[in-house]
Amino acid sequence: MKAELLRLAADLASRRQPFVLAMVVRRQPYTSSHQGDMAIITGDGGYHGWLGGNCTQPVVRREAVRALADGRPRLLSLSPEAGTAERPGVTVLPMVCHSGGTVDVYLEPILPPPRLVLFGLSPVIRALTQLGKGLGYSVDVVDPEAAPALLPSADRTFVDWASPELREAGGTPRTYAVVATMGEHDEEAVTAALALRPAYLGVVASRTRFGELRESLLGRGISAEPLDRIRNPAGLDIGARQPEEVGLSILAEVVQLSRSAAAEEPAPAPRFEGEEALDPVCGMTVVLSTARHRAEHEGRSYFFCNPRCREKFLLAPERYLSAAPAPP
Repeated sequence: MKAELLRLAADLASRRQPFVLAMVVRRQPYTSSHQGDMAIITGDGGYHGWLGGNCTQPVVRREAVRALADGRPRLLSLSPEAGTAERPGVTVLPMVCHSGGTVDVYLEPILPPPRLVLFGLSPVIRALTQLGKGLGYSVDVVDPEAAPALLPSADRTFVDWASPELREAGGTPRTYAVVATMGEHDEEAVTAALALRPAYLGVVASRTRFGELRESLLGRGISAEPLDRIRNPAGLDIGARQPEEVGLSILAEVVQLSRSAAAEEPAPAPRFEGEEALDPVCGMTVVLSTARHRAEHEGRSYFFCNPRCREKFLLAPERYLSAAPAPP
């Protein structure tokens, strides 16, 4: 099982697909989980592996989605004594399985590397290619004359401004773009960069040249709003002169922007309103999209974490509904 999961993790990482690696790091009997049990939860909610039964899986799946949203690891403790089992750095959640055991699960979100898309083949672009790889970015270079042999540090090169593969990962908070075409294909490069909707777009050009470029793009029908978000001159003012120094100043600006955005506006946890319900028998939260056990009573739908809870409910629904809130 572990070997299969590790192969799956390697495959997902190679395809730049986000996922969460989850592992049981502590248990107290009685529980079906064992220390070292592993699972992989993918961005679409796919669940591979074993961390425990019906009382564990829905909670881990939900918290994994939240870990992917904010990019932060977390340590969960599913305990029948959740109200008295608080520990610093641990998210304690109720364990309502009848076995009464406790399971601690560590969740590690594995996100694709941040993406740096560079337009041009100028010395600044070549410097950014090397510096970006050193900082852990996935680096794409776009230019009609781009070739892997010219840019051995780049992950991918593109000769077509409108390549579908180039656009496939655009529009994410972790995509950053730089145009340094230096008078060659400036309009085409900026237009292609804007199509990615990057979190940062810097243009290496004088203010005079950028003013001319902006007017040209307005004449092509591009609205002023995205053009006003372009950073020009690109990079922090550190007195840079050499291409490597200019590249350093640009990446410093990217880091400053990304860190300040994360500190000021942390990614909100996904909202599950209308997507979750409480199991009226045991109180476990059930994700509706993956719920396998359901029952109808007096025109309402009720969802259950396992078939035993459903059976108990059907035998005496009034017993459980008197102590549980009605579902939406």
